[in-house]
Amino acid sequence: QVQLVESGGGLVQPGGSLRLSCAASGNSFSINIMEWYRQAPGKQRTRVAGIGISGHTYYADSVKGRFTISRDHAKNSVYLQMNSLEPVDTAVYYCHAISQAGVASWGQGTQVTISS
Repeated sequence: QVQLVESGGGLVQPGGSLRLSCAASGNSFSINIMEWYRQAPGKQRTRVAGIGISGHTYYADSVKGRFTISRDHAKNSVYLQMNSLEPVDTAVYYCHAISQAGVASWGQGTQVTISS
């Protein structure tokens, strides 16, 4: 079982930046894919970005060009650099991991609020 803990959320003004971190523990060497999702109240949880074990990345159209996902295997961590933030980006952001055995793990989420 992999445990995931997000950090780095907070309140930022429109146009600002935040960097989210997700630290993995447990059987972290078995992780294949790591992703970031987000969910606003009353809205469906959607995938923001993902990164494979080889370093291949993919992004939702809504964040392409503004967000960057990266991974540090030595630190068992994945990051989401968020630039040019807008009110529509306000949501709880969740770390998601899929192991080589196909088992999914979720973090507890971290709140990101964009407001002036």
